[in-house]
This record gives sequence, structure tokens and C-alpha cells, in this order.
Amino acid sequence: MATIDLFMFLCCVDVPFLELLFLLGITIQIGYALSFFGRIFSLNSFRGELNDKPPVSVIVCAKNEAENLRQNLPVILSQRYTNDAGKPLYEVIVVNDASTDHTALVLLSVQKDYPGLKVINIAAEEERIFKGKKFALSKGVEIAESQFLVMTDADCKPVSEKWLQLMVAPLTEGKEIAAGYGKFVAHEGLLNSFIRWETMHTFLQYTTYALNGFPYMAVGRNIACRKAIFEKALTSEAWNKLPSGDDDLLVNAAATKDNIAIVVDKDSFTLSMPKADFPEWVSQKQRHLSTGKYYRPAIKALLSVYASSHALIWLLFILLLIVGDTQMVLLAMAFRCFIYWFIWLYTAKKVGEKGILPLFPILDFTWMVYNFGFSPYILWKNKKQWK
Repeated sequence: MATIDLFMFLCCVDVPFLELLFLLGITIQIGYALSFFGRIFSLNSFRGELNDKPPVSVIVCAKNEAENLRQNLPVILSQRYTNDAGKPLYEVIVVNDASTDHTALVLLSVQKDYPGLKVINIAAEEERIFKGKKFALSKGVEIAESQFLVMTDADCKPVSEKWLQLMVAPLTEGKEIAAGYGKFVAHEGLLNSFIRWETMHTFLQYTTYALNGFPYMAVGRNIACRKAIFEKALTSEAWNKLPSGDDDLLVNAAATKDNIAIVVDKDSFTLSMPKADFPEWVSQKQRHLSTGKYYRPAIKALLSVYASSHALIWLLFILLLIVGDTQMVLLAMAFRCFIYWFIWLYTAKKVGEKGILPLFPILDFTWMVYNFGFSPYILWKNKKQWK
């Protein structure tokens, strides 16, 4: 509805002014591509073998995730992260947050094959000092024996046996936070294509912002940090505003331009099954996008200008094709899209995403509709529940 109202408003404005506004939007978009997104070409991988592997604690929070845990936990528990004698140098802690399905039984079954698995069961009536997932996560960190933490979700699994080593590598080189990439399984359908495209877009944003000295988010399904950094985030003002958003708020509270690393090696990714049902996906995105309003003011300003200019050029592009200088509009939009498509092509190759680049114009336009649709959660609403 907001998109239609804005479009109707633009229809009432003089054409020369609209053309000037369109070119300004294109200029801003190209400026973002060159100043921020172009930094993706300088992103390097942490590939080296660790000579001195530190102990690591892997933390997984679960609420009604019985089937996901059955499938994914054995992969996490089979990482090739051992000493010379073959002894695992990591522990896996699963926090069962008052699940009402068979999560507890699945965890008991997995423990028979992997006795090193640690399980914390939180009762529904237990008093909570933090909201939602934050409380479960704090319980896991509390008993973690290592000063190096790696966190993922119950519905994720590492794509390789080297995942843990690659996520920890930056921490051994002096970094305090390592942000990884969380892939989604590819299926047919526009929703799946958009989910994977939006995931890659988000990765491109937070990666290049971090490389420019503006770290602001990571994804909770693939993030590592030092225990001290997590404890610092616990004391931040925004930490307990939401039941989720621990990943973004941790980065906002504790990341600097020097202490965060982006891990982009293809063996370091996690893999998740995307939502196939539109209402479920909407609910998930409402939860994720609620965090943005608690970003630092400079980050919010940068993201707002980018999203606003993106929406502006698409709305004006449609309108000016009808009432404006069609040749100028097409050439300007083609130039902008070529730059973005080239960056997307490199990014897709970097993170191993296939089959979505031919849909670039459609998905790029859909992202504008997506921003308008979720704007209440981006700007002021909070999702009240973790699951």
C-alpha cells in the first residue's frame, strides 16, 4: 500500500524534476556500489592449517527442533578439529529451551553415539533474565569451557569437516569476531530464489560495510567470537530489547573495524533448509528485521539512504518510461544494473550460489517491495517471540 501511495504522489510531480530525482538516485546507487560493494573484490579467505589449535565450544540453541537436531548434530559432532592423537579439541553444547516435541529424546539418542555432547535443558517455568533465544544462549556460554565460541542454529549443518577450523582461524590470528556465510538449499520456485538472493545481498552488505570500517551484523547460524566479547554484548543497552537478534546486537555492541573478520571460504559455510511456506518465511523475516532499529545511528543512516535510493529509482523508472525521456531512463538504469550485476556475479561465485543471476532484475525489483512490506518491523515494531 505504501508503494502505491508513493507512486501516486510521484505521478503528481513535474517530469523534469522527476528525471533529476531519478538521476540523483542512480548516482547514489552507483556510489554505494563503488564505495562499499566493490570492496567484495578485496575479500580474502583464511585457508591455512592451524598449527596450534585452541579448544573451542560450539553452542546450539534449540526449541522444538527434534528432526533438525537428528539430522544436523552428527555433522557438527564429526568435525575434523583434533590434536595429533585424534582427540577432539571441541565441545558441543545444545541448549534445549523448553521444547514440547521430542527434542530431549533425540538429544539422549545422539549422546549414546557422541558421549561428549553436553545438553542443558531449560524448563518452561524457569525464571529468565534475558528474552527468548538470548537466555538459552547465555546458559550455553555460561558452561562453555573454552574462550573461543562458535555458534550455529539447530536447523543448520556445516558443509564440510573443516567448518570449525576455518571459523576459528581468524580468532587465532587476533580477531575477536568471525562472521561466516549461511547458505540455503536451492529449490525451484521464485520464493526460494528470492530467499537465496536476499541472503547473498545481506552478506554483500554486512561484509563490505565491515571492510569499510562499519561492522553492523552477522548471521547467528554461522558466527564465532571470543567469550569475553560475548560477555561484553550481554551488558549492552539493546541486548535484551528483543527475544532474538543476538548475532546483530553482538556485532553492534562489540565489533570494530579491526577486530572482526569475514570468513568466506566455501568449506566454512553452513547449510539450512529455507522456508517453503510464504507465511512462515514472513514470520521469520519479521523476527530478523526487528533488530535493525537498534543499529548505531551511522549504520541506520547508511542503510536507509541505500534502501531509499533503491526504491526511488525503481518507482521512477516505471513512471518515467511512460512520461519521461525513455532513452535516458533506459540507459541510466542499464548502466546502474550492469555495475550491480557484475558485483553480484563475483559475489555469487564467491559464495557458490547458482541459478539466480539470470533473475537479477526481477529479484532486485522484488527487494524494493520486500522493504516496503516489512517496513513496520524495520522501523518500529518488534517480533515478540523467538520461535
